[in-house]
Amino acid sequence: MTIALAPQSSPLRAENIIAVASGKGGVGKTWFSITLAHLFARAGRRTLLFDGDIGLANVDVQLGLTPTRDLGAVFSGKATMKDTITRYEKGNFDILAGRSGSTSMAGLGAQRMQPAIEQLVALAADYDYVIIDLGAGIEQHVQVMSSIAARVVVVVTDEPTSLTDAYAFIKLCTARENAPQVQIVVNQAQSQKEGENVYATLNRACTSFLKFSPPLLGVIRKDNKVKDSIRSQSSILEKAPHTTAASDAASISIKLMKKD
Repeated sequence: MTIALAPQSSPLRAENIIAVASGKGGVGKTWFSITLAHLFARAGRRTLLFDGDIGLANVDVQLGLTPTRDLGAVFSGKATMKDTITRYEKGNFDILAGRSGSTSMAGLGAQRMQPAIEQLVALAADYDYVIIDLGAGIEQHVQVMSSIAARVVVVVTDEPTSLTDAYAFIKLCTARENAPQVQIVVNQAQSQKEGENVYATLNRACTSFLKFSPPLLGVIRKDNKVKDSIRSQSSILEKAPHTTAASDAASISIKLMKKD
């Protein structure tokens, strides 16, 4: 996998890192990150899911895992990222668990995060894909984490706050000198058409004010089985692999893999 140093002392970047963002919480970003990791693994890709939601980490909770180490040990220098990996055997992919409930972690500055960021970019060479489940919002640690990804998938819903917060996140991404490729996923849509309409609203704002049109990667239709899988602390591909949401997510994963 290609690891490239961006110009003008920008952070390292790995071409196989995909960051999943939302701007706003509660739009299904973590569920999508888990599902995408599982789909990649099922397709035979070596996959690492990194829980970058520092302070509110919940990937391990959604999958019913109890890691012996988390990112707290990495940021404090007590362990390396490689030593902190937890294997999710049911999904055949690796997880780097975050540290839930630690407000001090969320306040980490870019300088303190840099050694861990460098480790993650180096670790990406051992995988086909690394997925970063970013924290919601546009705080510094979210921006630092997203800066090492060549691609950023922004998950939105039809809520006005989801669209405005996603726009704010996209604005910051596109302002970088070494801007990532930004793509949109509309989640929890009542239909394919409604999802496309939600995307069109966001795209109009981006086109008008940013002179940038982020492509629509896909629409995931509303599916009650998603809540069931989260409650049962399992991936939807284990709980209900043939449902609407799983099928829609699979189509998105195929698009991402085709680009490579």
